[in-house]
Amino acid sequence: MSEAQFKKAIEIVQSLPKDGPVKPTQDDQLFFYSYYKQGTIGDVNTERPGILDFVGKAKWDAWNKVKGTSKEEAQSKYVEKLTEARCLRVHTPLFHLPVCHFQILKKTGDETSNKYLAELEAAA
Repeated sequence: MSEAQFKKAIEIVQSLPKDGPVKPTQDDQLFFYSYYKQGTIGDVNTERPGILDFVGKAKWDAWNKVKGTSKEEAQSKYVEKLTEARCLRVHTPLFHLPVCHFQILKKTGDETSNKYLAELEAAA
């Protein structure tokens, strides 16, 4: 993973239209926020927001959870979240299934997502 890929991934995440085919969940958004901050600034360096600032506290808490992660590792995790798939085996009484959670871009597999993936690869 290169610095150029990280910058391209930031550009992609920040440009995603709210009504587009790629829809990060709230957890995804907090993940991107925390690893963006860790990858650009480092460990959390501000006071935790006040009791009534629910969004600010959620962001601060997410960033604080990745405290100690190197900038390089944070940048890598940011890019991976956007591009990689992870699979788990689900066990039921009748069968065992691999269930894949495709990360943000590979989840949709549409033309826009494929364009973003190509841009990330080209930035390497």
